[in-house]
Amino acid sequence: MGKAVNIFVCQSCGSVHGKWAGRCDACGEWNTLVEEVPAQNAPKSGRRRKSRAIAFVELDSEIEELPRLNTGIDELNRVTGGGFVPGSALLIGGDPGIGKSTLLLQVAGFMAKANCKAAYISGEESTAQVKRRAKRLGLSDAPVYLAAETSIGPIIDGLMVEKPDVIIIDSIQTMWTDQLGAAPGTVAQVRACSQELTRYAKKSGAVVLLVGHVTKDGQIAGPRVVEHMVDAVLYFEGDRANQFRILRAHKNRFGPTDEIGVFEMGGAGLVEVENPSALFLDGRGEAASGAAVFAGLEGTRPVLTEIQALVAPAAFGTPRRAVVGWDSGRLAMVLAVLEARCGVSFGGKDVYLNVAGGLKINEPAADLAVAAALASSVFDIPLPADCVVFGEISLSGDVRQASRTDARLKEAAKLGFKRAIAPQNKSTKKDASPDQLPIIEISTLPDLISRVEALSDG
Repeated sequence: MGKAVNIFVCQSCGSVHGKWAGRCDACGEWNTLVEEVPAQNAPKSGRRRKSRAIAFVELDSEIEELPRLNTGIDELNRVTGGGFVPGSALLIGGDPGIGKSTLLLQVAGFMAKANCKAAYISGEESTAQVKRRAKRLGLSDAPVYLAAETSIGPIIDGLMVEKPDVIIIDSIQTMWTDQLGAAPGTVAQVRACSQELTRYAKKSGAVVLLVGHVTKDGQIAGPRVVEHMVDAVLYFEGDRANQFRILRAHKNRFGPTDEIGVFEMGGAGLVEVENPSALFLDGRGEAASGAAVFAGLEGTRPVLTEIQALVAPAAFGTPRRAVVGWDSGRLAMVLAVLEARCGVSFGGKDVYLNVAGGLKINEPAADLAVAAALASSVFDIPLPADCVVFGEISLSGDVRQASRTDARLKEAAKLGFKRAIAPQNKSTKKDASPDQLPIIEISTLPDLISRVEALSDG
């Protein structure tokens, strides 16, 4: 038998190298190669070992639909598509201190009180620390099974004995198996432990929730293959300085990926926010230049938020473009269209754009609200405080329709807004109800610029 040769695996992208190097050739990251002992090779005999044949079923055969498990948290049910699916594995990531462990402990407590057997396995804290957090959350009387363990072997053995319905692993980066010689947290260990836990979920019908750490780029640490193993990948977003937390699904085999759940962090844990629009618009004062209220959609839910823009003379030679909560490339496109089609110059000016409340907007319908906020800041003319804006901007300067205009207008009217700046929508105008918000129709971007000053007087 030849001498085993160790390999070097990048902890950022998972690529394998034959020798150590300071920089990974695949992803370009520095000091990420870690030496690992590869698994023993299979025997090189030409004969294949006999194994049990798989059983096939016909596609049109009847299957038993298992009911979803209610998590006890409506916002989490919305993101997952109606609750947990038995036999599924979910990966939840987020920045340190964002509230991942708090949310999952609340889920375990709520489901345990609803006659659902829940187990919470911590690899980062002792059982005493978990109990103290549960006491602070008011869940000290919840019949949750607690354990502090990092070895995957004893964990699987214990789960096979207790057979819980919901299993929380906090976190997957702390788990390790003695079948590998790599250190805990390495790519090989994370991949192997995730595979073992996912296999257990499929065989037993239990729901397995894996907590994942994130890198400085906001991606879940470890190999991307882990995200392919699990059935759903959820990200917890938000700034620790703010009390708002947003749970978003980036992958979901059993539900939508465009729904969000909004929470507010308090002394007693995470509290659901039934009306996110009122929360994001809370604290708005009198109308000020550079602010526009965008009527957007997050999945099936209309959400109103304030977009803030500031255009100021550049202090140095190169103007700055700073964006928080929106795509910087999209901002560059809107600035180019404003300059080329409307004659508004931003060449020697700094541009700052912020989405209030920590929400990240990916919808193209925010283009018109961003353009209105920029024009308001450039001309120092406040937009009306009772007006919402939405619409997509094309490179030719035309403003295109946004989907589900009626839902956006209904949400705006519920919050007290009196009018909307939006593109022409013949279907909405034809079927408009008497109590619908009046729409100031905008067909081109120059039309918006010409109306900003008139709207300020209205």
